[in-house]
Amino acid sequence: MQLLISVAGPADARAALRGGADVIDAKDPRQGALGPVPLHRLAAIRAAVAGARPLSAALGDAAGEAALAGAVAAAASLGVAFVKVGFAGVTSEARARRLAVAAHRAGTDGGETRLVLVAYADWRRTESLAPARVVAVAADAGAAGVLLDTANKSAPLFTIASPVSVAAWIAAAHAAGLFAALAGGLAGPEFARVRSLGADVVGVRGAACVGGRTGRVSRTRVATLRALAGAAPPLRLLAGRGVLPERDVELPEIVGRDDEVLHAARERA
Repeated sequence: MQLLISVAGPADARAALRGGADVIDAKDPRQGALGPVPLHRLAAIRAAVAGARPLSAALGDAAGEAALAGAVAAAASLGVAFVKVGFAGVTSEARARRLAVAAHRAGTDGGETRLVLVAYADWRRTESLAPARVVAVAADAGAAGVLLDTANKSAPLFTIASPVSVAAWIAAAHAAGLFAALAGGLAGPEFARVRSLGADVVGVRGAACVGGRTGRVSRTRVATLRALAGAAPPLRLLAGRGVLPERDVELPEIVGRDDEVLHAARERA
């Protein structure tokens, strides 16, 4: 199972890399489940990752087709591999499909940025689409994958959705040719369950940080989570689902914890 770590800036990204994250995901945790980072910070994160791992970017919840397409195109211009889009406030499947198609088109016009649609386990609270309907929209729009997350970060995923329902959602995503990711207050103890349900990717922010989800990413915590995630197979084996590429860039040898602190100090300076 692949480990995705959400980072708020380049210092976070370096810590996630040194800890062994498989995917680096840019988002602003202060702005909700899918808070986008400013474009200049996304560029700084991209520079810190330097192609060593796939980079994804949260783009928030879709509002209008033109604005969404512009945000996707901007992320694609930086070489982002994946963009994540949610549908809080969108209850029409037809409307969601139009938004997703616009996002997919913007990502593939002159680039290879793939689309990941986000379903919320607490979809009624967010006035969004039910997770099963997001899978259908993703398949119709040509997305690469889907993510089941929580909009309300005070309630972890498995307090809202039962393992049986999550397993059925993952199976539906795979049947539609999509990769399936899980997130939402998940920590190491839940990883065995997430693996057993068949998820391809587990996404983490809070459990990787010192100081909670708005704190800083810790290399040591990421390394612990990477070990708990188990083997990360070369996902080219799942190419039919449009999944993440095999990791073929070696990271520099991990340095001491003082280096991580130094990078954080430099970023604040």
